[in-house]
Amino acid sequence: MKKDFPDEIDKKRILEELESAYDFDSKDPLFGLSQADLSGPRLSRRTVLRLLAAAGMLSLTQLVPGFSRRSFAQGGGGELTAGWAGVGEIQTLDPAQINQVLQFQIASNVLSGLTHINADLVAEGDLATDWTVSADGKEYAFQLREGVTFHNGDSFTADDVIFTYNRSKDPEQSIHSRVLDNVEAVEKLDDFTVRFRLSAPQASFLVKTLERSSGRAMTIVSRGALANLGVEQYGLTPVGTGPFRVTFHRLGQGVVLEKFAEYYDPERPQLDKVTIIPIIEPEPLAAAIEAGDIQLIGGNPPAAELIDRFVANPDIVVSEIPGPGFQSLWINPWREPFEVADFNKPFEELSQGAGFKVRLAIAKAMDREDLIRRALFGRGLPAFGTINPAMGFFFDESINETSAQRFDLSEAQRFLAEAGFPNGEGFPTLKLLITPAGRREGQIIADMLKRNLGINIELDTKDFPILIEDFNAMNFDLVRIGSGGDFDPDDGLVDWMQTASKFNGPNRNTDEMAFGYFSEARVDELIELQQVEADLDRRKQLVQEANAITSNKVSSAFLFHPLDILVYRKEVNFPDISRVPGLVDLDRVTIS
Repeated sequence: MKKDFPDEIDKKRILEELESAYDFDSKDPLFGLSQADLSGPRLSRRTVLRLLAAAGMLSLTQLVPGFSRRSFAQGGGGELTAGWAGVGEIQTLDPAQINQVLQFQIASNVLSGLTHINADLVAEGDLATDWTVSADGKEYAFQLREGVTFHNGDSFTADDVIFTYNRSKDPEQSIHSRVLDNVEAVEKLDDFTVRFRLSAPQASFLVKTLERSSGRAMTIVSRGALANLGVEQYGLTPVGTGPFRVTFHRLGQGVVLEKFAEYYDPERPQLDKVTIIPIIEPEPLAAAIEAGDIQLIGGNPPAAELIDRFVANPDIVVSEIPGPGFQSLWINPWREPFEVADFNKPFEELSQGAGFKVRLAIAKAMDREDLIRRALFGRGLPAFGTINPAMGFFFDESINETSAQRFDLSEAQRFLAEAGFPNGEGFPTLKLLITPAGRREGQIIADMLKRNLGINIELDTKDFPILIEDFNAMNFDLVRIGSGGDFDPDDGLVDWMQTASKFNGPNRNTDEMAFGYFSEARVDELIELQQVEADLDRRKQLVQEANAITSNKVSSAFLFHPLDILVYRKEVNFPDISRVPGLVDLDRVTIS
């Protein structure tokens, strides 16, 4: 097993860097950094750690992977076949529509941004070669890389940045438009210079909004290709400036990436071809990598029951690092017996309603430690909100003890009885939507609710694209789904917990459902405030208050924060600089 933890000397150095990163005045909108520190073409490690600390995105665990350096035999060329776990098809690679980690794992190899972050947490120029920032931190001028071409031969210029911005800020065209709420304007100064004007300083601007994977709003798209292909075909075969180009993509069959010979870095990519095959079921996935039919697993995390089996196989490498994200059991507030049409009431009043009592009973009946042990084989941490340990400063460790959702069997049974269902008597059989890869976890959840509350659960297994359609339309009783790649509070709060969040029932019948799975006015207000709050301590207070409300009012029954697990065969050389949680960047990967 590949160990991603440092020795004692590295631990001392990590702690020193962590202490230094947080040594700044939180009331300074520049977060203790000078204009020179914030300017390009490449931020120093000290500056990036300081920015991440100021944004609340830095923790000790995030510093671990970058220090455990190992040498790999290097080779060139070759072809890689990868299995994308737990999915039957890759629906889209258009960054404006990507709503799954498994999609932007692929798109990150095809499309570029102005910046990209590596495994050392250093923001580097991607399509930007240099940048300067104004004294008030509200204006960024970027010098763009010259001589870059798109996969279709079109030249990349400032016009493509402006086009991407205008497309992405339009909610009719992009589900990520709210990522750009703090951007007032983007101006073309010349063919290779653009200036972003912000409403307020934003510590995460370079490493989130402009980063090619995590932000998606400013992942650069091709004007010419969109005009020629149309939106639907562009989603299948997007044209970018990245190290690989898409040469085949058929729904249900997979994606083929080939080396882009005109990529701006002549040293990358090393591989000639990457074939990505969607594999829904866990056992065929395991058999494929054990036999060498695939050499790497991307997409959704491999089924937990497979990990120890992979670890024991000398031909397979298992890399485990702290992962950003949360996983939940979502409860439809528009269906009996857990209907809640208004979450704005005080908790004491809300908890008098029968529908809310059922929601709270379900949440309190979930023994998260037991679930993690049985379903994940110990690979996870109990969750009580969207704010996860990878967010470092913003993560509230005390929420495990203070949340109204904390495991309490007697209280759960009392709430269910008060709702009119003592020991589950008279309670309707519920359907729980799960993916094939989540069947084991679904079975354990169903068993837990049956044993603890007397509730009968029927598993409804659907491929992820169909499941997500039902989730977006609020067509479910219960559903198991979650989020990955969440390094900043905006990822967990803006994307999930506001009334207008992009995942909050976007395709529901609005005549019948005023909101999706959750809506709370104070939460909406807190999230808006924290987005532009420059004072770190104040932002932390706002984030944790919003997180506590969503937990106590059972926006979902939060379950666990997962680890990030990458599995590949030993002939694959996957360098540490590419080992970014949530991503599968293949531009430096080689085959021995």
